[in-house]
Amino acid sequence: MKANAYIPALTGVRAIAAFLVFFHHANQAEFPFPLFRVLNEFHIGVTVFFVLSGFLICLRYYDTCEITGTWFRKYLKNRIARIYPMYMVLTLGTFAYAWYTKDESIYNGFTWHWGVLLMNIFFFRGFFDDLKFTGVAQGWSLTVEECFYFSAPFFFRQIKKDKRAMIYLPLLVLGIGILLVAIFSNFNWWGFYGNYRFNFLYTFTGRCTEFFIGMYLALYMLKQKDAPKYQFPWVTLLGFVVICGAMAIMTSIPLTESMPFGLYHPWGIFSNNVLLPIGVCLFFYGAIMERSIIRWFLSTKLMDLLGKSSYIYYLVHIGFIATISHHYSEIWTDAFYAWLDANEFYWLSANIPYAVVSIGIVFILLNIVSIILYKLIEEPMNHYIRKSSLLEKKVKPAV
Repeated sequence: MKANAYIPALTGVRAIAAFLVFFHHANQAEFPFPLFRVLNEFHIGVTVFFVLSGFLICLRYYDTCEITGTWFRKYLKNRIARIYPMYMVLTLGTFAYAWYTKDESIYNGFTWHWGVLLMNIFFFRGFFDDLKFTGVAQGWSLTVEECFYFSAPFFFRQIKKDKRAMIYLPLLVLGIGILLVAIFSNFNWWGFYGNYRFNFLYTFTGRCTEFFIGMYLALYMLKQKDAPKYQFPWVTLLGFVVICGAMAIMTSIPLTESMPFGLYHPWGIFSNNVLLPIGVCLFFYGAIMERSIIRWFLSTKLMDLLGKSSYIYYLVHIGFIATISHHYSEIWTDAFYAWLDANEFYWLSANIPYAVVSIGIVFILLNIVSIILYKLIEEPMNHYIRKSSLLEKKVKPAV
């Protein structure tokens, strides 16, 4: 398989991953218990993103990786172009909104507002349990992503030297995380590696397995032919079964006040960080190599567009834009039910859950906003930065 190959189905997968996280955060207690419990574990969209990052970065850079200043600067410029412009825009927008509305929630009790802003801008907040949800709350995952981006070229170099590195490198990273918690849990540094749950759920040292499992798939795929196999999509279905199995483990764990998600349980962590990524990789392989209706659907123009705007969707699905969307959603939902009653559609108004309509409107609004921001800001800025001289070494003119 070619390293620079564009895989439409995986772009569609990005949209599905973002939507899973949306419905996880949009979960409503008034939903029937089985549905409530399943939606409660839809955080698995983050795992899909991590596995996909490991797969794509390895696929595209493994063969060409060089630990040189020139290569590394170009690599970092491409990563900045992909991640930073929209994150910066939305982070500044979030803090401006908080200042205007006097909303202290985004600071999580910290009075040093400028410090929190800087920790968000430079991705440092993701290392601290007390700061991880400040600013653009879901942005904690970008700290995990950035740690992988910086580490990946060195992983690639070591793997080229020793194939066994694919086994001992993730164990080494996990060991570093455990050691950091053992040391810093004794200090009160805003929760810097303050406990093992934080390490295994919110840091790269705890979630590196998801990236490495994606890398395993990439290394395997680099040896495969491009052409999809015409066969029954058994690998796609097997991946789906494994994903459902991991979900079943998490949803079967009883919830308590201290454990609002099955993910928080040790078996939940293992299912999310190890078992689920294996299922995701099997699904990826099937979506790439097997012809199926799933592959066709993920490759449609609509899913391609939603996938390309999914990064923005992920960044706005909670936060000030989502808050505004929820406000208008409530107004429009109330108007919808008033219209039903005015036209004597009482059966519909009595049997369509309010939460379903309200969440559906927010879902659509956020997709529209994401597509607009993608077309107007993210895509142009991405191209501009990639073509710019950012981080390039300036050559002194000859005297």
